[in-house]
Amino acid sequence: MTDLTRQFAFLDEADKLKSVIRSNCLIDLSRQENSAEHSWHLALFALVLAPDAGPEVDINKAILMLLLHDIVEIDAGDHPIHETHDWAQVAANEQRAADRIYGLLPEKTGTYFRETWAEFEARETPTARFAKMLDHIQPVFQTVAPQAPINWHRDIAKETLSTGRASWLREAWPDLWRYANAMTQDTLTDTQKSSDTGKRLAFLLEADQLKTVLRATPISDNSRRENSGEHSWHIALYAPVLADQAGQGVDIHRVTQMLLLHDLVEIDAGDAPIHGDYDPAEQEAKEQAAADRLFGLLPEPQAQNLRALWDEFEAAETPDAIFGKSIDRVQPLLQNMAAGGGSWKDYNVTMDQIDSRVGHKVARGAPDVWNFIRQRTKAWFDVQS
Repeated sequence: MTDLTRQFAFLDEADKLKSVIRSNCLIDLSRQENSAEHSWHLALFALVLAPDAGPEVDINKAILMLLLHDIVEIDAGDHPIHETHDWAQVAANEQRAADRIYGLLPEKTGTYFRETWAEFEARETPTARFAKMLDHIQPVFQTVAPQAPINWHRDIAKETLSTGRASWLREAWPDLWRYANAMTQDTLTDTQKSSDTGKRLAFLLEADQLKTVLRATPISDNSRRENSGEHSWHIALYAPVLADQAGQGVDIHRVTQMLLLHDLVEIDAGDAPIHGDYDPAEQEAKEQAAADRLFGLLPEPQAQNLRALWDEFEAAETPDAIFGKSIDRVQPLLQNMAAGGGSWKDYNVTMDQIDSRVGHKVARGAPDVWNFIRQRTKAWFDVQS
């Protein structure tokens, strides 16, 4: 079995995390959240709140921890904190899940991911503590952010902050704890809102809307269309998994950050399917306006820095952006094949169109990946003809 076979076996398996449902809701209260989009949002929290992390925290590793941390739920399931569980049994189930799922990868990558997940769970290093703090408090923000939060959800958030699993942030991260507590009590001041922390949280809570933007591509089991939040998680995970396929000079950490951010503009501009009928100039204008608004929520110079990272990805001229764009084009191919054609059937897509619209973009930054994926794609189309 080749490394690429094992890498894509893992990435295909990871798609199942999009079907693991959590107890908390999206901010618009339209539905419950799934663990894939939750993992994306947490990784974005790490990137945006990095200025508060301290010099001893490795932000790039914290992002990887949060991309990986809930993958074990594919086998072990989610366990809401307000319910009673046998936590020893949960831990044993998650250990078995980690062995199986990370064991799908090539040995070196699988071992590193497994160790990174274990470090997160142990919460003994500064990086793991930073990531755990976000995992413990982010659901509080999401729960109390709606204009009219569900009362019993708000009660759980209050308990989580006062005596529950996020209470340790009162000492470990007092500024963030006070902000969350003020939100739960409806006592947030204008001074807090206008602070750097307030601006960062405004951006992060606005980002929740990406979970409601639907793409043309279905998830692999073809049960529904994928949303852009869970897509961003999956694509951000692609970067470290396929790091060995990156060209010379590619910084895989910057690629991962680009992919966390790359679809945020769809909150305002919507998704534009590659095989769909739309005006590219009009879509670009919408996305530029969206980038102005969304990144403008952040404090300077962070707003400028993250906007520049998004602009670099869109331009696709640097080694990092070229590789990021390449792997962004791969994931929909695999999902459409797994779903029996997916959006290809909706748009009457042919193999020639795949080659012309997708192939050269993938081959530009990851030629071996394209050779591998094209064989699978061509075989699928051959069966259909």
